[in-house]
Amino acid sequence: MFRNPRFNELFVALVAIAALWLDQFTKGLVVANAHDGSYVVMVVPHLLRWNLTQNYHGAFGMFGSNSVLLIGMALIVLVVFWLNFRTAAKHSLLVRIAFGLIVGGAIGNIVDRLRHGYVIDFIDFYRIWPNVFNVADACVTVGVALLLISSFATRRHA
Repeated sequence: MFRNPRFNELFVALVAIAALWLDQFTKGLVVANAHDGSYVVMVVPHLLRWNLTQNYHGAFGMFGSNSVLLIGMALIVLVVFWLNFRTAAKHSLLVRIAFGLIVGGAIGNIVDRLRHGYVIDFIDFYRIWPNVFNVADACVTVGVALLLISSFATRRHA
């Protein structure tokens, strides 16, 4: 079943669609509950809050605020990841999940930039992390971590 290239591509697409849907759904919920563009809700006291923000910059506030440039960079990164991990994706469920998360997360933020000119962020671990982020960012981060784990596991068995 996993040897079928069409199934593998479909699996990556399904993971990407799920990540994209969850990202856009959660952003929609937060925006729908915002009053006058403001929304801060304590989820876990002294640790986690939903804090609606508009992020005009790239990852971790870097790379400027030019939406066209940021979208272009995201697309280039996706192509580079695919070129580097496409062979591994044929043989590893973990890599397919990772790439699906990265694609879905990247598309989620691209959709925001195209619709709004900025990315909607709201997850704020304000006591332990300086940046507010979103589900798309979390998907990309988890996907990259899974690729690293897969790479280390592959090297260890080689």
